[in-house]
Amino acid sequence: MTAHPKLSPTARRVVVTGGSGFLGSHLCAKLLARGDEVLCVDNYYTGRRALIADLLDDPRFEVLRHDVTFPLYVECDEIYNLACPASPIHYQRDPVQTTKTSVIGAINMLGLSKRCRARFFQASTSEVYGDPDIHPQPEGYTGNVTSIGPRACYDEGKRCAETLCFDYRRQNRIDARVARIFNTYGPNMHPDDGRVVSNFILQALRGDPITIFGDGGQTRSFCYADDLIEGIVALMELDPVEDFGPVNLGNPHEITIRELAETVVEMTGSRSKIDFQPLPQDDPLQRCPDISRAQSIMDWRPKTSLADGLERTIAYFEDYLKDA
Repeated sequence: MTAHPKLSPTARRVVVTGGSGFLGSHLCAKLLARGDEVLCVDNYYTGRRALIADLLDDPRFEVLRHDVTFPLYVECDEIYNLACPASPIHYQRDPVQTTKTSVIGAINMLGLSKRCRARFFQASTSEVYGDPDIHPQPEGYTGNVTSIGPRACYDEGKRCAETLCFDYRRQNRIDARVARIFNTYGPNMHPDDGRVVSNFILQALRGDPITIFGDGGQTRSFCYADDLIEGIVALMELDPVEDFGPVNLGNPHEITIRELAETVVEMTGSRSKIDFQPLPQDDPLQRCPDISRAQSIMDWRPKTSLADGLERTIAYFEDYLKDA
């Protein structure tokens, strides 16, 4: 019989909601690698058990099928709340449930943080800025968001979750941290999430037309998953500060959607042509983070170039198509 490694008496007990999703699976692996005990909580709405299959034999890793819109009663030292579908194709499928997940889920996880006195992380989003009229977007910008459009279930849900974090901190002295996550990509992306990087790579590998919404002149900035996870963990490692505000996490290198499509076609050696489609309602024309706060308080900045990150992501989807 193979002996399991001994558990460290100082290991932190960490809850990761949305732990079998794209970012959650990377975060679970990161926390296990540093010696923590990890409880992965997910209802598998968009998460996939296959993403955490390699972690299941670790005695410090536990999986619980649970919906965060219902209370959770466990013991923990830290909570990373990543539970919520994050791509438009998924969060617009059931917009009422998306809002519930963001708002009621945050209430339930903050309640757990209050009971356990656990440090709390809330995964917010660059979508809180809406279609910005300030560029790049600093944390002090309050946004240009509609509360009634098809994206509002996600945008407004995340804005309310941020409000809850800071009200719990003021009212209940919860040690809560909020990161506004900008476009992130890498291995473990859901193949059907409709995000631009996964869409372009799969379309190129299959030889299908590359779908661009609008004229392709809209810009985005893309952060590789490993860099993003380093930023999340660094934010949680900071000593408590009384006026701790939201922190942008993303890559400030900006690229047009058309340039991204052309880059993916070139890197995959594809013969795919570009197919232009109408721009969806409320789709922002610019999205780029001002990360000066993260650089100042955490000495964090992305390290992975877009070319290197795309190369690894393309390899991941090549393997995915082989096994499909």
